Amino acid sequence: MNLSVGIVGLPNVGKSTLFNALLRKQAALAANYPFATIEPNIGIVPVPDERLIRLAEIAKIEHLMSNLPPIKPATVEFVDIAGLVKGASVGAGLGNKFLSHIREVKIIAHVVRAFEDPNVVREGSVDAKSDYETIRTELALSDITTIAASKQKNKRAQELLEKLENTLNKGENVSALESSKEDQEFVRSLNLLSSKPEIIVLNVPEAEYTKEGIVRIEDKYEEILRLPRQGGIAQDDHFVVICAKVEEELAALSGEEQKEYLYDLGLEKSGLERLIQKAYQELGLISFLTAGEKEVRAWTVKKDTNAKSASGEIHTDFIKNFIKAEVVSFDDFVANNGPALRSEATNGWKGSRAAGKTRLEGKDYIVQDGDVIEFKVGR
Repeated sequence: MNLSVGIVGLPNVGKSTLFNALLRKQAALAANYPFATIEPNIGIVPVPDERLIRLAEIAKIEHLMSNLPPIKPATVEFVDIAGLVKGASVGAGLGNKFLSHIREVKIIAHVVRAFEDPNVVREGSVDAKSDYETIRTELALSDITTIAASKQKNKRAQELLEKLENTLNKGENVSALESSKEDQEFVRSLNLLSSKPEIIVLNVPEAEYTKEGIVRIEDKYEEILRLPRQGGIAQDDHFVVICAKVEEELAALSGEEQKEYLYDLGLEKSGLERLIQKAYQELGLISFLTAGEKEVRAWTVKKDTNAKSASGEIHTDFIKNFIKAEVVSFDDFVANNGPALRSEATNGWKGSRAAGKTRLEGKDYIVQDGDVIEFKVGR
């Protein structure tokens, strides 16, 4: 599954610094995992998942290997979209080109400047509230143009287009509209920019990038931005607070050095990790795991995906040839639950089977986050 995040915002709000941090992570990833050459404005970064290391250690012992099998985490594609400006919806600053880039991503990471620095010019930027509203307005105006060009012969579809246009003209969020499943499918087919899931990335100064500082910043900007509600739920949970400068420094450090740096700040996870995890949460994604001699890997699927559909993430032929899925939870897979004989594995597939922790599931089984799965397929 392609998880793509578009980084948007006005010029000089910290997008490039954040993206530089992502590129450093991409370089580290490329050193360990084979990826094709990608465009310079796209960064591929791994989804943090410490479970994979434990699975690799078990696979090494279970298969009597001298080295750990290759570890392949799920990945996220970040697209660096050049700074939008007021008037982008009518072409200002090559706006049409940049808006088309946003149309291709699954979710928007909207970077808002929450720092003061006399050395960084506020090009088109005034304050957090007006900056945020400028971008949201340009997305809405672009959508109004899309709607105006989408005349429908179907009466219900045309009525829905007019309703959407009126909603956008009022400055309201189309995602909050109550509609039938069929109407929702039609709206999705329009691929409106303003209805894409959004994470607001508050770029803060280094001095405020602490555990306590993040809480203060979230409270402060929830009040400043006065975000609209979606489905009756306030959007304050859509914030991710980062310091792009710190993230760039972190990306250049080793894993242990990063942990020490974050510990000194009172933080458990970097901003990039929190951003990736928030993207997973907003899009309703989970990871199931595979562990074998050839590789240990995380696979991304939507929540409520059944076993048959999930098998297709590994290979499309698995769907038509699906027989069963052998499933065990991650916790059971890594527990010492098998025969306590030195010649036999006490965890992993052998230990889990011996302890009766594995189960065979059919095509309709709903895959859970952290399931370790071995698919049984025919030919």
